[in-house]
Amino acid sequence: MDKTTRQNEKDKVLSDSLGPGNIPDKLYFKIGEVKKITGVEPHVLRYWESEFKIIRPQRASSKQRLYRRVDVENILTIKKLLYEDGYTVPGARKLLTEKKAAPKTQPGTQINVPRGRARSMLAEIKSDLQQLKKMLEKNSKGLQKD
Repeated sequence: MDKTTRQNEKDKVLSDSLGPGNIPDKLYFKIGEVKKITGVEPHVLRYWESEFKIIRPQRASSKQRLYRRVDVENILTIKKLLYEDGYTVPGARKLLTEKKAAPKTQPGTQINVPRGRARSMLAEIKSDLQQLKKMLEKNSKGLQKD
């Protein structure tokens, strides 16, 4: 088996495992592999690197771009925002920046709300709870008479 045949077989196996949205379990992907996975041309991938800070492929000693799985996932997200959801590049960049900056709240985590708004929210909750208490008391008295 000559070198070309082996390479063609290797490419066929690779292309079977790659496909739109199908990310193989690998550490790094070359730009051609990312193209097959995402359907995004290499020149567009290079442009997106300059526009989106979340895409930062590493470089091999041969200066070839090596994308991590997270980079490929981010590329798929950007592709969806631009091509399916109709965002512009600045709009998608802003959305991704806001999403990254948004704190992930856990139960029991403190949320910053302006003091005046917090007071009005608490007063509203208190009023609702008092009304609920009255309804329950009225309901329980009606049940006791029977």
